[in-house]
Amino acid sequence: MRIHDLDPENRPNERFMLSGPGALSPAELLAIILRTGTKNLNVVDTCNEIISKFGLEKLADTTTRELQKIRGIGKVKAMQIIAVFELNKRLQYTRNTKKKFKASEDIFNYMDGRIPDETKEHLFVLHLNTKNQIIKNELVSVGTLNAALIHPREVFKSAIRESAHAIILVHNHPSGDVEPSNADKQVTDLLKKASAIIQIELLDHIIIAKTEWFSFRERSLM
Repeated sequence: MRIHDLDPENRPNERFMLSGPGALSPAELLAIILRTGTKNLNVVDTCNEIISKFGLEKLADTTTRELQKIRGIGKVKAMQIIAVFELNKRLQYTRNTKKKFKASEDIFNYMDGRIPDETKEHLFVLHLNTKNQIIKNELVSVGTLNAALIHPREVFKSAIRESAHAIILVHNHPSGDVEPSNADKQVTDLLKKASAIIQIELLDHIIIAKTEWFSFRERSLM
């Protein structure tokens, strides 16, 4: 059945105008973005198929190639879907940047979606102002952490340039186990000593995984 063959009160656009976006299903909201279906499948049915296949959470991370395997989804529609989720990610980043960070959980939430490849370790340095707001985040290294490879100069270079009041180290463990390794402890000790000399405080070192995190400060390890 085509969208125009539906009763007006069942069409996504009309329901949106009458009741607002909160009254629509995820498929109906996506249908408003994509606008048109195919000759044999209306846009709502197409969107139901997309949601059924990927789910909303995975849909946010799909590629154009994956989306184009769905009938009725070409390159343009695939780009439209990805663009919507990318805008939402950027909105969340902007809101988080203005937020005052009070605990390691805030940092864990802030880092959601920021690690480009979760199969590798990434070390980030978050630069904070005197209000504990992030003024910049910087990716310092990719690969297994090793105190012999992490030079304090690389960690503090941008913090000095940005006149940061303090920094927080964040790195991920692809294994999902957030307990610190000996190398993690050595890196933390090295940079804590360097921070005392440079007088830019190292507030915390936080290890994150998909659903868990570990704070050196909250575990009294620094």
